[in-house]
Amino acid sequence: MSVVSLDKPVADFSVPSTGDKNIQLSDYKGKYVLLYFYPRDNTPGCITEGQNFRDNITQIEQHNTVVLGVSRDSVRVHEGFKSKQNFPFDLLSDKDEELCRQFDVIKMKTMYGKKVLGIERSTFLIDPNGILIYEWRKVKVKVHIDEVLQKLAELGA
Repeated sequence: MSVVSLDKPVADFSVPSTGDKNIQLSDYKGKYVLLYFYPRDNTPGCITEGQNFRDNITQIEQHNTVVLGVSRDSVRVHEGFKSKQNFPFDLLSDKDEELCRQFDVIKMKTMYGKKVLGIERSTFLIDPNGILIYEWRKVKVKVHIDEVLQKLAELGA
């Protein structure tokens, strides 16, 4: 599978998700999809990022947009995280890293002095026709929700 590029169609995917289902990009034809990749459930930055999307979900949905979170955690772990944080959106489990590689978010990172491969916090905006129209890489959690809401408003989505 090739890596996504701006202004190009995103290849359809099928990934296990919360709610005991498989999510496909094609399920959301006609809607904007905000696909956010985060390192790990139940960690401070990932909790805050998810809460920011949760707390602004009404405003996001007013722009004909759905939110989907992605990490390498299992669906079981995602279910607990989603429930504990009251996330009104699904979390996708990319244990085999296929979706992560499609969006080129697996990067070499330093954790506790060791080099490890991990997810670089990133968000992608896919238009109602399945075209990647915007991406945020190396996301800074504190300002990210404002950047996303501003972009949605600019699009008049």
